[in-house]
Amino acid sequence: MKITVISILIGVALIVGAIVLTGNNTDSNGAGGTADNVSIVDGKQIIEIRAKGGYSPRVTNAKAGLSTIIKMDTQNTFDCSSSLVIPGLSYRTYLPPTGETLIDVPPQKSGTKLQGLCGMGMYNFSINFN
Repeated sequence: MKITVISILIGVALIVGAIVLTGNNTDSNGAGGTADNVSIVDGKQIIEIRAKGGYSPRVTNAKAGLSTIIKMDTQNTFDCSSSLVIPGLSYRTYLPPTGETLIDVPPQKSGTKLQGLCGMGMYNFSINFN
């Protein structure tokens, strides 16, 4: 009986710990919505996304019709978010543990939604072009 109770308590502690550690997987505005991570430099649209314990921000609104660069930032990223897949671009790569990876995106039509996800499909992000 004691062993069962101790096992349950350990299991609960592990689950709570996992939730606390991954609880910061929200966007920069903290709401899980969209964030201001888009800039235009020399006529190109730059979208910055952080990969570590998921992707942040999870939703980005971008301008349609512009050449775009997705800048994936990693900093001590050793989880599955370092395995990046963007099906709409037929893109697949392993991001470096620390650094920047630049992904060229051709101009997208208004209403297009690009989705990126980790190799396991656990984490994702989307870019809505309007």
